[in-house]
Amino acid sequence: MNQLVTHTIDLINGDLSAKKAEIHAYFLNTFELDEKLYEYLKGDEPFYRRADSLRHPLIFYYGHTAVFYINKLILAKLIDSRVDPHFESVFAIGVDEMSWDDLNEQHYQWPAVSEVMAYRQKVKSVVLSVIENTTTDLPITPDHPLWIIMMGIEHERIHIETSSVLIRQLPLDNVIPDVFGKRCFEIGEAPANRFLPVKETEIVLGKPENHRHYGWDLEYGTNPEKVPSFNASKYLISNKEFVEFVNDRGYFTKEYWTDEGWNWKEYKKAEHPLFWRKQNNDYFLRLFDQEIQMPWNWPVEVNYLEANAFANWKSKKTGKSLRLPTEAEWYSLAGQNGISDDNFAAVEGNINLAAYISPCPVDTFKQGGFYDIIGNVWQWTETPVTGFPGFKVHPLYDDFSTPTFDGKHNLIKGGSWISTGNEATWYARYAFRRHFYQHAGFRLVESDAVLQIRNDEYETDEEVAQSCEFNFGVTPLGFDNFQKKLAEICIKYADGRSGLKMLDLNCDTGRTVFEVATHFQHVTGIDFSARFIRMAIQLQEKGFIRYITKDEGELLHYNDIQLSKLGITKVENTQFMQADANNLKPIYTGYDLILAVNLLEELYAPDRFLASINERLNAGGILILGSTYNWEKNNIKREHWPGGFKKDGEPVRSFEGIKALLQDKFELVEQPFNLNAAQRSSTRSIEVSLVELSVWRKK
Repeated sequence: MNQLVTHTIDLINGDLSAKKAEIHAYFLNTFELDEKLYEYLKGDEPFYRRADSLRHPLIFYYGHTAVFYINKLILAKLIDSRVDPHFESVFAIGVDEMSWDDLNEQHYQWPAVSEVMAYRQKVKSVVLSVIENTTTDLPITPDHPLWIIMMGIEHERIHIETSSVLIRQLPLDNVIPDVFGKRCFEIGEAPANRFLPVKETEIVLGKPENHRHYGWDLEYGTNPEKVPSFNASKYLISNKEFVEFVNDRGYFTKEYWTDEGWNWKEYKKAEHPLFWRKQNNDYFLRLFDQEIQMPWNWPVEVNYLEANAFANWKSKKTGKSLRLPTEAEWYSLAGQNGISDDNFAAVEGNINLAAYISPCPVDTFKQGGFYDIIGNVWQWTETPVTGFPGFKVHPLYDDFSTPTFDGKHNLIKGGSWISTGNEATWYARYAFRRHFYQHAGFRLVESDAVLQIRNDEYETDEEVAQSCEFNFGVTPLGFDNFQKKLAEICIKYADGRSGLKMLDLNCDTGRTVFEVATHFQHVTGIDFSARFIRMAIQLQEKGFIRYITKDEGELLHYNDIQLSKLGITKVENTQFMQADANNLKPIYTGYDLILAVNLLEELYAPDRFLASINERLNAGGILILGSTYNWEKNNIKREHWPGGFKKDGEPVRSFEGIKALLQDKFELVEQPFNLNAAQRSSTRSIEVSLVELSVWRKK
């Protein structure tokens, strides 16, 4: 088991040659650990079982972690050719029950395990080559080539843990035990829990910008907090403590549950935690790879909704104000018990696969005056995840965290026995939907302080907010709303026909999709970034969005948009999905009209897109293109430009190049024309562009 223990890497100190060797070894260790995880499966059949109805089968995750490397290296322009375009489409997206995650199994024909295994080996060679050929010196910062490799490694380590939770939900006869090593065998009586004081303190949440370790976007920023004193349970809540709630009919008493929790409980028909098994009057516990007699002195593993219900039950029974800790309270507890960023990796605990391949008794690893502040199982908090002040996305993974800033994902802290890499660090911030299961339990705190939950109602992501304003705000300079004008053009070419399907391939925050909904049977909006799609989905589901835009200096505008006030009433036939327009899944076909505006200049290979888009349209279907032809904006390689260059000494304009690529499959419906677009970055800073539109009909 010790060979699996690897801590994340210092990216600041050292020399490039030694650092490349270290990252090389870290990558291979991660890749091997991921491969080894799937050795738990008996044969190929378990790869294709859906252990959780809200997740893909395991074959997806086996391919996904490898595909991620290629897709990010392509975006970073560190490689210029794909390993397998089909794999890099079907294994790209679908991991967190978002509405743009396509979980319809009819849309997939999963490849053989052996094919995915062979693909993974090809990816391995590509990644090792990138590491070997990188010459950029230290430090490794977010714009460094090796940062992208670290992104892939830490992403893979996340999925090692989340896939282990899926394996835990497979039938036992699908799983081989003890592949990583041995579980804990210490089983006995649970210790009596009690509350110990934690002093009032002031802390600063957020990771320094030039920290030595790799970090995900939501870790950075600065958020000072004053944390009032509180009492915290000495141990994590044990199975023995939790069974008292079960025996007291806690799962059948609505007053203990939030509305969200009760609805989940009723839907799942839950009577006890997911991994408990009851046979006659005896309880057993399903571990990752086997089932054992209930270890009453181990931490209970539940979702947030169950933990919250237990806290409410315990409060009523004791007359105390009990709840889960906040993120700030977890840091306060950890800091006052000798844990910090400097020594986190050295603290003895059941984490990073260093102790057991399972949880262990709650009184095994003492850290200060408490137990399991880190390790054993993750700990649910009361804190919905959001970004700290100063938060900004990484341009190559702009939707790692922002889709979870929806008030529905709560943070978990401390790590579990299988948390490795970035997960096993002081600044780690991971969040899951409240009804999801991880290797997660909880401890209780007692506090009379008013619970302060920061949950941003207004979208503060600057790019997303500007998109919302461009789509739905008041258009500056007296121009027509650009997205609405596009909708009018689409409606014109629908020509009053019924039963039509439309695809918007750069839908942004969705205005055009909503505007055309009454004229098409079904409209799909696709965007490369889920950051933008989630705003469209909020409009679709709730009918409103709120966002903040810049006025001048420190002054801001707080904007509230309602679809009903825009005259938009039909949304049920609209769909928003995340996808790469340069590598679309096969399901995106059979359309009568495709809109692709301001898309070509966003693609890494616009020429390839133009050469194959006919495959997505029905015969006689309409293609509407629009572009500023700004090929340099995203550093598109010149060989992929449709035009904008000289050939044989003569200028080739972009439209001429587009026409040459389309003319065999399309006829031009009317001559190109310009459409004004005006987008604000602040009240008095407006970018104006002329977008040239052309309309084509498939022959």
